[in-house]
Amino acid sequence: MLIKDVRDEAFMTWQASRNESKPRRDRDEEPVVIRRELRPGDAERIVELHDELYRREYDRNDAFVDAVRDKLRAALAAGWPQGGGIWLAERAGVVMGSVGLTDEGDGEGRIRWVLLHPSVRGRGLGRRMVSEAVERARELGMRKLVLDTFSDLRAAARIYRSLGFRVVSEQKRDDWGPTITYQIYELEL
Repeated sequence: MLIKDVRDEAFMTWQASRNESKPRRDRDEEPVVIRRELRPGDAERIVELHDELYRREYDRNDAFVDAVRDKLRAALAAGWPQGGGIWLAERAGVVMGSVGLTDEGDGEGRIRWVLLHPSVRGRGLGRRMVSEAVERARELGMRKLVLDTFSDLRAAARIYRSLGFRVVSEQKRDDWGPTITYQIYELEL
């Protein structure tokens, strides 16, 4: 006579009920990975993120987005990311942030397209990506890094200053929306 072990059945029923009561993993809880290669569609996503985030958070306009698009196109036409680098924060297959490094010639590099979607901020990703870009510039033999930003981007400025960047120029501008203090940072490597 076979005796059925109800303990296994009871455990399976209990385990299934526990899994049903757990909320499904939300997309915002998916891990964020940093990808270091540019794939088709990534450049368009970088522009899209600038449009979405800077328009909403800083009231930037079409001229700002066009400038991002034009600089990205020019970099791609010059062969970027070769000679520099790309760091893309990606969650569930969607690009949620970026940092670019371009070779400007004569030992100078430029940090570009630094941004993170609000849902992935506060995890150290910005610092990590910018730090890796600085290290990559050193590996490539660049002697100086330049980046442009504006003073309202305080969290980014803290990262730049902590890595040794310093403001070398500031000017007011209003061609990208409400007046901002446009800044140029430099780092001697």
